[in-house]
Amino acid sequence: MRAVLFVSHGSQSPKTKREVQDIVRRLKKKSPKDIWTYAFLEMIRPDISEGIDQCVRKGAAEIILLLNFLNSGRHVDEDILRLVKKARGKYPRVLFRITPPLGRHPKIADLFLEMIRE
Repeated sequence: MRAVLFVSHGSQSPKTKREVQDIVRRLKKKSPKDIWTYAFLEMIRPDISEGIDQCVRKGAAEIILLLNFLNSGRHVDEDILRLVKKARGKYPRVLFRITPPLGRHPKIADLFLEMIRE
């Protein structure tokens, strides 16, 4: 079974967690066969390790970390990779994949233009 772990930075603002929960709910409606959950890099729980554990408990054989980060940087290039490397050691039978940051998606320019037209 495939799980998608929606990964955001985290914030002390309660609004952040509510917004992430809403995005994950909308994604799950569009892709109900997958396990959907969320996690945060810092400041708020569940953290990424807890999110991975939750996916495995739900039966995931593959976990896709869907990055809610606009650009590459220390968090994307180092911190998240380090956490996934640790998880691979803990769960060697689980396949892990990390999406690129949103800013590298070919349609990001169209999305930005759509936002300013609204």
